[in-house]
Amino acid sequence: MEQDAYRDAGVDIDLETAAVKALVSELTFRRAGDYGMSSEIGHFAGFVSFGRHVLAMAVDGVGTKMLVADLLSDWKTVGIDCIAMNVNDLYVMNIEPVAFVDYVATSSLSTEQMRQIGKGLNEGARLANISILGGETATLKGLVTGLDLAGACLGIQEKDKVITGSDIVPGDCIIGIPSSGVHSNGLTLARRMVETTGSYREKLSSGETLGEALLKPTRIYAEIIPLCREIRVHGMCHITGGGLLNLRRLGSYGYAIEDPLPEQEIFSWIANAGGISGKEMYKTFNMGMGYVCILPEEGLPVVRRYFPDARVVGHVTKDPSITLRGKKLF
Repeated sequence: MEQDAYRDAGVDIDLETAAVKALVSELTFRRAGDYGMSSEIGHFAGFVSFGRHVLAMAVDGVGTKMLVADLLSDWKTVGIDCIAMNVNDLYVMNIEPVAFVDYVATSSLSTEQMRQIGKGLNEGARLANISILGGETATLKGLVTGLDLAGACLGIQEKDKVITGSDIVPGDCIIGIPSSGVHSNGLTLARRMVETTGSYREKLSSGETLGEALLKPTRIYAEIIPLCREIRVHGMCHITGGGLLNLRRLGSYGYAIEDPLPEQEIFSWIANAGGISGKEMYKTFNMGMGYVCILPEEGLPVVRRYFPDARVVGHVTKDPSITLRGKKLF
């Protein structure tokens, strides 16, 4: 399983990109009058003009990580994932999340399952300092199997403080902030590796089981908001599905990752279990780097005050490519 491992497991990133483009190409209507759309579709979040502010919205879900939770009957932290995947997409544009709604689609309801999901949602809201305004639960027997958890998040920021990546210039430092693990992306491939070559009860050298490693909740990078009040960050990226390919959202620059962050053991296990190439791994997973800040090197001490585990991993270049240790990846 050397190349296209994620596609073989059931997720074709290139097809998803083409399918999304097909959908977005049909979304041509724009509201007339006040509070109109003030961003293009395709960045991490979309904006609505609101006086001297913009309101921003993001939507995301937990994905097939829910299947791991189901197998282990442990749903206590998936609510954190749901909120994290949304608020982190707002942080990259220096948008402060303020409110959240969740959506649960299930084949059948379980009060214990819902209680545990609520526990995680509440903890995620605390970590991100947002209010959960409500949500929707739908029993869709025959349409879904198991349970799908998703949500949408509302954020706000003054227009002149929004960060889009337009300030990025060659020579800027790429500062990586560690992930807590796999987060909530690439689980289709990770599950396939565990279920075909191992067991969720199998232990890593750390003593953590594979199931525990895969269920570790997504890190919430809430410190980004006070960081951006103190220093001008040129661009930011949430490393989600697609791995380092997410950097392309910031514009047609080059991103040279010369000294990547250490990867957690779970990534090494997945790669070894499937004989998956480094390029394929970095195209699928965050590989230990969940978030990126791009700014001049003199800003590093400020970043490290908020994120002591952050460090420089590379630089922006003129060549529009993504390289890892000098070798072109994409």
